[in-house]
Amino acid sequence: MSSFSLAIFDYDGTLADSFPWFCSVLNQTARQFGFREVAEDEIDELRALGSREVVARLGVAKWKLPAIAMHMRKLSAESRDAVALFPGVEPMLASLAASNISVAIVSSNNEDTIRRTLGPAAAHVSHFQCGASLWGKSAMFKAVIKRVGADRRRAIAIGDEVRDIEAARGAGIAAGAVTFGYNAGATLRAHGPDLVFDDYAELVAKLTG
Repeated sequence: MSSFSLAIFDYDGTLADSFPWFCSVLNQTARQFGFREVAEDEIDELRALGSREVVARLGVAKWKLPAIAMHMRKLSAESRDAVALFPGVEPMLASLAASNISVAIVSSNNEDTIRRTLGPAAAHVSHFQCGASLWGKSAMFKAVIKRVGADRRRAIAIGDEVRDIEAARGAGIAAGAVTFGYNAGATLRAHGPDLVFDDYAELVAKLTG
């Protein structure tokens, strides 16, 4: 029997390989909302920072964050074929579901956009909680746990950013981190998530073992 009954996934950078797309629209967004553009040689440095540090580094006014998030969701919805799932998402989700682990997705992105990119893999997802603010995932994790009726001690949130680890802790559940998304693996490990996954095979083995 698995230690977990509920796995709550982030979408961008965890299931969808959206970081290259994000980089491609970042400077256009910077010009539109009046924060500093990013040089190509800064990308690796920014991947080592948490979201709050990135916001401060780029000089993003916090009151603009909701409008920026809405703009990014709109661009994502319009970029139909620009973002694909990481290879192996569908069999990974199928393996979890076959092990009686409920799968949920909590994301700042739109549900329609996520479902479109997931395609057949969406059949393995029981719950979607979308439109989260930049630091609003803890409340959404709690809402999903309540809706599913899961034991928090058997729930894990899996993401690719420091803020995902912080949100899991805020919700009182285990934190899992994938090392192939937005934040660098070393940065994630430094924040002490309960589990770290370098690929989906490792994720399935650790969650179902």
